[in-house]
Amino acid sequence: MYWFLLFLIPGFISNLASAFTTTFSEKWGRKTGTALTIVLRDITGIPVWAIGLVLAIRESSEWLYEVTLPVQITGWIIITIGAIIIVIALISIRIKAAAPSTGDSLVRKGIYSLMRHPIHSGTFLEFAGVFILRPSLQVGIASIIGVLWILLQSRFEEKDLIKRIPEYKDYMKQVPRFFPRLLKKNTDLN
Repeated sequence: MYWFLLFLIPGFISNLASAFTTTFSEKWGRKTGTALTIVLRDITGIPVWAIGLVLAIRESSEWLYEVTLPVQITGWIIITIGAIIIVIALISIRIKAAAPSTGDSLVRKGIYSLMRHPIHSGTFLEFAGVFILRPSLQVGIASIIGVLWILLQSRFEEKDLIKRIPEYKDYMKQVPRFFPRLLKKNTDLN
């Protein structure tokens, strides 16, 4: 009944490798460190946790509420918005998304001027949309674990990014982590 956890949790743990790019590079060199990050995150991490999520979706269990047409539309809109945010973010950071390295530079334009982790933000929305469409206990558990993973992953990644890209520390003070500010701070009032 909870076989999906055998994929979901190890996939998230392996995905966390991107937060150790600097550590891997310091220990084994930049090229090997980057390669290790790619293997752990892109080959074993993301695909394995995605399989876990699909298994949770496929688990037959009683739904927590009725999925009506308006609920379906809402779920698909949320998933689509999440996917659009992720695609825009991936286009903005290009190869850095798939192969983080100690030679990376800070991207501050486009969607990255509004939020520091748009890929994670889009993933939050996708977990929410999937749960709206498939409101079972298993999908709820998978989504909660996914949200907790994103929170943990982003904290570890930021520590790594500060080591790799020193100006990231100032960027953190200026740009919110997951969701854009609705109102800009007015610094002229002080």
